[in-house]
Amino acid sequence: MPGERLDFKSMCARFDVTPRTLRHYEYIELLAPAREGRARYYGPREIARMTLILRGRRFGFSLEEIRQWLELHDKDPEGRIQRQAWLEMADRQLRELRDRRRELDEVIAELETLRDETAKGAD
Repeated sequence: MPGERLDFKSMCARFDVTPRTLRHYEYIELLAPAREGRARYYGPREIARMTLILRGRRFGFSLEEIRQWLELHDKDPEGRIQRQAWLEMADRQLRELRDRRRELDEVIAELETLRDETAKGAD
């Protein structure tokens, strides 16, 4: 919804995050909810940012990387710089994830070999 507004509790529920996580994202200025007295309200911008934050975390980006990337939107409303930065971040992260997958494949193969050798010795 274009004018959607969520209170603090609804925001936590919608994104399945703890209140502590949401407050931390505010503290490090990833989110800036509107305030009415002590209440916080998250509009479409904050909801979109939260979606991007959680997606970035899922892909393994640090909060600092995500913060820097989100700041580019404010400096470049057309999004050219932000898109280029995203492509560079994605390429770097893909390389890292592929390296980790190779390492995991090696560890799995080694563990399988050791397990099989141990199983043969138990017969």
